[in-house]
Amino acid sequence: MTEPTNVELQELVEKLARRLDEVESELAELKKRSDQEVSEDVLLAISAAVSAYLGNRGKVKAVKLARHSTWAAQGRQQVQTRHTPHF
Repeated sequence: MTEPTNVELQELVEKLARRLDEVESELAELKKRSDQEVSEDVLLAISAAVSAYLGNRGKVKAVKLARHSTWAAQGRQQVQTRHTPHF
């Protein structure tokens, strides 16, 4: 196996630098999204759902925006398992 040339090494460094720039910009976007406030109507809807589920015993103390929706993941899992539920 031959040693990589300086030109090949330079190309690899440039490729890695481009990838790093992409990752850093995506990270900045994710940080920006995670710093967003939850709107009051969404907070009220969450509070109402918690209250209905727990019978007015629960309090919403914190709400955090998630990057991935667990509801969507659960739905995909249900569809992909090809399991027929028995009700």
